[in-house]
Amino acid sequence: MKAIMVVGTTSHAGKSFLTAALCRILARRGWRVTPFKGQNMALNAYVTSTGGEIGHAQAVQAWAAGVTPRVEMNPILLKPQGNMTSQIIIKGKAVGTVQATEYYEKYFELGWEVVQESLYRLSLEFDMVVCEGAGSPAEINLKHRDLTNMRVAKHLNAPTILIVDIERGGAFAHVVGTLELLDPQERSLVKGIVINKFRGQKELLDSGITWLEEKTKVPVLGVIPWSHQMFPAEDSLDLLERNRRRSSQDINISVVKLPRIANFTDFDPLEAESSVSVNYVDIQDSLGHPDAVIVPGTKTTIPDLLAMERSGMAEQIRNYAAAGGTVLGICGGYQILGQRIIDPEGFEGESGEFTALNLLPVTTILSPNKIARQRQVISEFPQAGLPVDGYEIHQGRTRINRRLREENDDYQPIFDDPALGLVDKSQAIWGCYIHGLFDNGAWRRSWLNHLRKQRGMSSLATGISNYRDQREATLNILADIVEKNLDLTTILSNHY
Repeated sequence: MKAIMVVGTTSHAGKSFLTAALCRILARRGWRVTPFKGQNMALNAYVTSTGGEIGHAQAVQAWAAGVTPRVEMNPILLKPQGNMTSQIIIKGKAVGTVQATEYYEKYFELGWEVVQESLYRLSLEFDMVVCEGAGSPAEINLKHRDLTNMRVAKHLNAPTILIVDIERGGAFAHVVGTLELLDPQERSLVKGIVINKFRGQKELLDSGITWLEEKTKVPVLGVIPWSHQMFPAEDSLDLLERNRRRSSQDINISVVKLPRIANFTDFDPLEAESSVSVNYVDIQDSLGHPDAVIVPGTKTTIPDLLAMERSGMAEQIRNYAAAGGTVLGICGGYQILGQRIIDPEGFEGESGEFTALNLLPVTTILSPNKIARQRQVISEFPQAGLPVDGYEIHQGRTRINRRLREENDDYQPIFDDPALGLVDKSQAIWGCYIHGLFDNGAWRRSWLNHLRKQRGMSSLATGISNYRDQREATLNILADIVEKNLDLTTILSNHY
């Protein structure tokens, strides 16, 4: 199997974006292409059709390649959960929670075996793999146990692209320093440099590019201009950028930025709505008076609930709800909106029973046995009969603390499966377990129209396609940008 490797000088340099764009470019040229990231550390996850967890970015890259996401594309996923610990997902399944030093002592050899096995399995079906690195390939204290960067490139003898984010400043130093810290074999694999997120006139950069090529003897493949086009981020660094580009719209939605926020890619479809502004609010900040508040998923529900209580955000949300505001909780956020969360085994730290926000009549009991599966359901609210598909990822089992009557009850199921969520009679308090909920265009517009009606606004059209179609268009735009601005001849010359 032929391969291309994408590494970055830093985190957030654009590796995930470039990997996805290359997958789309190669797929459009007729290649059977697959993405790959040996080990990912992220709280944005996706559930495959077989019930395995992978990084959400690898799912998007698979869609860019025109193939179905599968666990071999991201065989190791680490989900940080505080106190220097992470949950370990191997081949899609949670196998334990360990500290960093323990992880490398116990899992490094197994991890490398899993990486090689996954690449072999992919080689049986695909003729090209585009591999994404993690962080920087030049962390000298970590290189001997790095499962993601140049170890993979050397294993595949993959021509490697080094991408740098020039918007951060220090781009030339980042490139030169990274190359200097690679060993000779690793450096020989680096066939091109990409400068990402450039603002301004490219002519002003030309002298710097000439110097860089002379200094490193590595060609600069091109300069990618800064773009508003959104690509799902892997970490919460991106939320700062999202808040900077927000503006007031017809509907303003605040997402609570929990300390261990997870799956905030759930809200990409809302950000893509031209009439909606999404603002991520730190728990120490004022909630203000938005049209809706969303409590998102979290890797550790109880610690984030306690942090909300200490900061005053929990009380702000209770007061906002009491004043008639609309609150939606997804996954861990749904658990937080309930009455109690019980951790009998101390799965998230200290065992015990914890009082939640008491906005929905549910109790959650945390368990080591994780639920991870795709779901297809039919909506009951805000409009009956809408098909909704998404996926569940949660440790807790949530029970309703009362029997729901057929009609005129204070609470009703949102979907035809009551276990997946509740809404109150006034449709002000919502809680559900489905990630990817807003990907469903008709349901998303129906929910937004409920908010618009409260403000006396006209309704948006509900016959809109799912966000997946818009994502397809975005992936094509991103691929067009890369194809226009990069000369990929050097990288692809050995593959034709």
